[in-house]
Amino acid sequence: MNGRLLTLLLHTATVVLCAGTVFAQGPDILWTRTYGGSADDTGGSVQQTLDRGYIVAATTYSFGAGGADVYLMKLDANGGTIWTRTYGGSSDDVGRVVQQTSDGNYIIAGGTWSFGAGSEDVYLVRADADGDTLWTRTYGGTSRDYGNTVQQTSDGGYIIAGDTFSFGTGDWDFYLVKTNANGDTAWTRTYGGTRREYGCSGQQTADGGYIIAGMTESFTIGLRDFYVVKTDANGDTTWTRRYGGTQDEECHSVQQTSDGGYIIGGLTGSFGAGYGDIYLIKTDANGDTLWTRTYGGAANDYGYSVQQTTDGGYIIAGETYSFGVGHMDAYLIKTDADGDTLWTRTCGGPAWDRARRVQQTSDGGYIAVGLTVSFGAGG
Repeated sequence: MNGRLLTLLLHTATVVLCAGTVFAQGPDILWTRTYGGSADDTGGSVQQTLDRGYIVAATTYSFGAGGADVYLMKLDANGGTIWTRTYGGSSDDVGRVVQQTSDGNYIIAGGTWSFGAGSEDVYLVRADADGDTLWTRTYGGTSRDYGNTVQQTSDGGYIIAGDTFSFGTGDWDFYLVKTNANGDTAWTRTYGGTRREYGCSGQQTADGGYIIAGMTESFTIGLRDFYVVKTDANGDTTWTRRYGGTQDEECHSVQQTSDGGYIIGGLTGSFGAGYGDIYLIKTDANGDTLWTRTYGGAANDYGYSVQQTTDGGYIIAGETYSFGVGHMDAYLIKTDADGDTLWTRTCGGPAWDRARRVQQTSDGGYIAVGLTVSFGAGG
């Protein structure tokens, strides 16, 4: 199970909206849409915007200036395209996450081979409400550096979490970049040991510090474990935690919950019913485990995104080889506050389909984005 290889598989981007009514068999799908051209395109993240439409960050091989370009799509409330934009140069550029900022504009994070100092650098694009570029920034060194998530911080700047091969103590380390409102670097931090750490998710916490989650090979009893780092406002480590068993675990998502603790999601090879199951961990404010849950069947099932919902429970997005109609289907799981399953839903066709990110929408439903090989115009 290689999370980085899974992330870089490129197919046609798809968005699915599910209704919020809770039944054991899962919610009704209100609509699905595919976006892309004749080549490969993959959806990275989705957010509902202030006008109740959606903004999608993706990667496209169908359009743009280079082999792959960052692809931004503004959609209306029904998933209809309002505009699209591409960002990048003559080489590959990847869009992983987008957030609408407090002024109604957008911040997009990903990776670039076209610009910067190394073979791949963190790529930050600031766009206005129409998707036109306000500025771009790159961060990194002479080797490879990834930006996997971005968030506007309370001071109007940005925090970028990812991983770096250019800096730190090991092969790969967690990489945290704090910028001001113009994208200029305020400070950077690395976290890890002598082997490999991959930073997949991060956000500012209520105390002004930061939480970063990913995977570790340096501090583990198994092949790879969940690794979570809590920092203060300056990026200095407050505590670290490792979670997992004797096999392979991959962490892809962390969020601070309403009680001040954290919900951490990914996949596990150590626990559950199949070779790989979705793995959810609830902790207190100090990172100590309150409960763990696994979800899935006899085959492989992967969790990529978890978010707390307004009822105190959680919504998980991923993919399943155990259930559904195709080789791999998008997989949504709704739980209560204790992590017990309320409903599950698969979405897809006869080929490969995946949900990468999910968000609860203002009407109580859910919006999920990912990729499809079953539908659409391209790969």
